[in-house]
Amino acid sequence: MLNGRKLYDISMTINEGMQVYKNKEEKKPELRNMSNHRTGSVYETRIGIDAHCGTHLDAPLHMLDGGATIDTIPLERLVSSAQVVDLTHVSGGISRSDLEALDIGDSEWLLLKTRNSFSEQFDFEFIYLTADGAQYVIEKGIRGVGTDGLGIERSQPEYPTHRSLMRSGVLILEGLRLKDVHPGVYDFVLAPLKLEGIEAAPARAFLIG
Repeated sequence: MLNGRKLYDISMTINEGMQVYKNKEEKKPELRNMSNHRTGSVYETRIGIDAHCGTHLDAPLHMLDGGATIDTIPLERLVSSAQVVDLTHVSGGISRSDLEALDIGDSEWLLLKTRNSFSEQFDFEFIYLTADGAQYVIEKGIRGVGTDGLGIERSQPEYPTHRSLMRSGVLILEGLRLKDVHPGVYDFVLAPLKLEGIEAAPARAFLIG
């Protein structure tokens, strides 16, 4: 509890057996013990991790030539209000009509709770946001959208969901864990690693409600 309010950690736990995009071996994190017990040294671990591992924030450079890098995203955009919406009934892609059926308010972030949050195994048929769903997000003036899939789109040629959101200045957060979070409006804190010059960063994300 935080001043009488509940704190929700909506981040994926990073470990070597975690789900990674398309189960690709090269995307799995490596946690390697670097200690030398023969000399009595302290326990130390070296971390090898993909920038898109687990819960992570994308920067425009990920999909746009010459796009902004992760270190240019202002912290002010990462501490705000967020609305969690229940889309656990959706199969396939989240469309404009799926979003129009919801009572979406004026929170800066929209977090999409789907069946993705209920499995720790990578699902090649994960729920994603369609191009027309992304266009609706843009029209609503939402400044950031988060999904509980390891990708915000799936098998869409030319990546229209990513690119339309990024061109409109909408931030993209992937890999959330929303199983234990009820729909509603929360205070939201997102803390990506402070990396420079690249297209994404693993992040810790919290809701307070």
